[in-house]
Amino acid sequence: MIYLYQNEREYDYDVRATALAFFEREKIVEKSEAEWEELLAQKEETEKTFLRLIFQGQSLSGIITDGRGKKAENEISCRWQEHGESRNEVCRFLYRLFSSYTGKILPWGTLTGIRPTKIIMKWMEEEKEAEEAALEKRFSETYLADGQKARLCVQVAQREKRFLDAWDYEKEYSLYVGIPFCPTTCLYCSFASYPVSRFADRMQEYMSALIKEMEYVAKACAHKRLTSIYVGGGTPTALDADSLALLMDEIHRLFPVEEARELTVEAGRPDSITRKKLEILRRAGVGRISINPQTMHQGTLDLIGRNHTVQQLRDSYALAREIGFSNINMDIITGLPGEELPHVKETLKQIFSMKPDSLTVHSLAIKRAANLNIEMEKYKAMVKGSTNEMLRAVDEHCRQAGMLPYYMYRQKNIPGNLENIGYSLPGKECLYNILIMEEKQDIIACGAGASTKFVFPEEHRIERTENVKSIEHYISRIDEMIDRKRQYLTERQK
Repeated sequence: MIYLYQNEREYDYDVRATALAFFEREKIVEKSEAEWEELLAQKEETEKTFLRLIFQGQSLSGIITDGRGKKAENEISCRWQEHGESRNEVCRFLYRLFSSYTGKILPWGTLTGIRPTKIIMKWMEEEKEAEEAALEKRFSETYLADGQKARLCVQVAQREKRFLDAWDYEKEYSLYVGIPFCPTTCLYCSFASYPVSRFADRMQEYMSALIKEMEYVAKACAHKRLTSIYVGGGTPTALDADSLALLMDEIHRLFPVEEARELTVEAGRPDSITRKKLEILRRAGVGRISINPQTMHQGTLDLIGRNHTVQQLRDSYALAREIGFSNINMDIITGLPGEELPHVKETLKQIFSMKPDSLTVHSLAIKRAANLNIEMEKYKAMVKGSTNEMLRAVDEHCRQAGMLPYYMYRQKNIPGNLENIGYSLPGKECLYNILIMEEKQDIIACGAGASTKFVFPEEHRIERTENVKSIEHYISRIDEMIDRKRQYLTERQK
C-alpha cells in the first residue's frame, strides 16, 4: 500500500507509473495532506509507504518514508508548470527519489511507455545524420536507461527504419485475421481464446461471420495495395482441417495474396499441428509460420496448461521443415512460474539446436483477465517474473546464432518493467510486426477480439475500433463490427 499526497496533479500519471515500476502490483491510495500526516504519525502498519510531493513556484520536492524509519527525500528547481518542457526532468526526479529509497535500478530508467523505439525514430527523422553513439547517449541521459537498453533500442529503430524507407507503406494496408480457438487456455493468456473442446459446435458459425467481415474489408480496401496478411489468435491451426482450408481459400478469393509482401500464420501450439494442416498452409502460399514452445521444460508446460510435450514440439518443427517451410518463428516467455535464469538458458540452448529463423521473446505479463492473475494466491510463491539477466542471455544466444533484433515493445504489468523483443536472421523479419509497432499504416483486423488501427498521418492521430471478444456476441453482432469499421473506411475515401 502506498499513501500518496501531491498538492498538484499535473504529473499524476507519471507519479503513479513510476511508483508502480518500483513497487509492482502495489495499491496507490491518494490522501489529503492532513490524512497523510495522521497516517504517518500512527506508523503502525510497517508495510505501508508514504509519498509526499510538493510542486511550488519553480521547485519540486518529495519525501518517501515508512513506519520503520526508512526515508528518502530530494528537491529540484524546475519549471514544472510547463509540462511539455519539464516532463522528463520531473520523471528523472521521481526515478531518483524512488531509486534512492528502494535501492533498485531499472534497466529502462524512467521509461514506462509501450513503444520506446518511436522515440529514436523521431530523433532520426529530426536529425538525418545522427550517429548511433550519439543517439544511445542522448537516450540514456534523457531517460536514465542503461547502455545496453539504449543500444538495443537504437539498433531496432535503425533496422525498422531501413524497412520502412524501402516502400510507400502509408498508401498500403495490412490485414489481421483472428482465430479465437485453442486446444486449451494457457495460465497466462488474456487474449480472445476459447478451448476447441467446448466451442467446436460454434466453429462453422464463427467462420461464416468472419468471412462476412473479410468480404466487407476486401471491398472497402480494394483500391489500396495489401502489404501483409497475419493470421493469429488464439491458435489458427486449432481449426479443423476443413475449416482451415476454407479460411485459406476465402483469403485467396477475397484478397490479392500474390501481391502481398508476406503471409504469416501462427501454428503456435504443437498439439494443434498435423501434416494435413501444414500441407494446407503450404499450398496456400504461407511463407512464415510460428511454432511456439514458450519453454522447453515439461514441468512448466504442464503447469501453464499447454497440453503438449517437448517432443511434440520437436516433431512438429521437423515436420514443418520436411514439408518445406523455410521461415519458422518460435516464441518463448521469460519469467514463467517456477522458472529462473538456468531454465531460460536451457530453453535457449534447446531451441537454437533446432535452428529457427526467428525468435520472439515475451517477458511474462500478468494480465488482469488471465487465470494467473485471478488465481495469484495459488501461484504467488512461484512467480518471480522476468529479469534483465534473462533478456541479456536471450540477446547473447540470438547474436551468436546470427539473429539481430528487429522489433520491440513493452506491456503494462510486466514484473521488472522489461520488454518483449523479436530477433531474426537477415531477411526473415516479419513486416507485420514492424508495422503494428510503429503505427504508421492501417492495420485492418477481422475476428473476435481483433483490434483495428486507422492511422491519419496528416492529422497525427490514430483511431482504434475493437471487435467484441465473445464468440457468441461476435456471431450475433457481426453487422455492428462491420459498421464500426465503415465509419473510418468511409472517412478514408473522402
